[in-house]
Amino acid sequence: MSRLGPVITLTAGAVLAVGLGVASVIATPAARNEAANTAAEAPPATENAAEPTTEAQTAAPTAEQTAPKKIPKADYGGYVKGNGGLIALSVRDGKAIGYFCDGKAEAWFKGTESDGELRLAGFGGAKVTADLGGGRAKGWVAIGDHKWSFVAPTVVKPSGLYRATAIVRGAKLRAGWIVLKSPKGGFTQVGAAFEGDTQVPIPQLRGERPTAPVTVAGTTLYPKDVDGFIEEMQ
Repeated sequence: MSRLGPVITLTAGAVLAVGLGVASVIATPAARNEAANTAAEAPPATENAAEPTTEAQTAAPTAEQTAPKKIPKADYGGYVKGNGGLIALSVRDGKAIGYFCDGKAEAWFKGTESDGELRLAGFGGAKVTADLGGGRAKGWVAIGDHKWSFVAPTVVKPSGLYRATAIVRGAKLRAGWIVLKSPKGGFTQVGAAFEGDTQVPIPQLRGERPTAPVTVAGTTLYPKDVDGFIEEMQ
């Protein structure tokens, strides 16, 4: 509106002992004495004998091992510092969307997540960059000449991002909401609605039932959670 087999090592001394044992079966007494003297003079095996290299140790990394990791599913929401607005971010298998709103201005974003790095772009050069990890998204949102930082913790429903659209009198009616559960009880909400390019009043969603129908500009809208519209925004 930023993401392996045990190896059994035969020491040199052990190998030598096996060889001498086999030789003693067929050797003459003189040969046995000579072999015994040779064994006595041989230096002891060291513990640092080189271990054989296994196939698992030399195998090159597979494509699966080197491919960037993607977060299967995560939702974040929090306050934008220095602005007072809210930001919501959602990630689904590398696809990501975001929404910023302070009740007056709004911005939708879409992009990707990879290895915990989030990169989203919006209309007019607006963008969001964030690092994901430790149960939060931390980054920046830039809109026009303004840039603000944010830290958005992970959230679970009914907190999160909601959107509703319809065609009214030939114009597209769209509305977006961010819902965050308050630590003191209840919910904090912010949203904006537009009929074409004209901003219109927007009602609040029901805290525990945010997908319940609402009336915007005389039209009944059916809000969807992020899983209901993330694909159509890509």
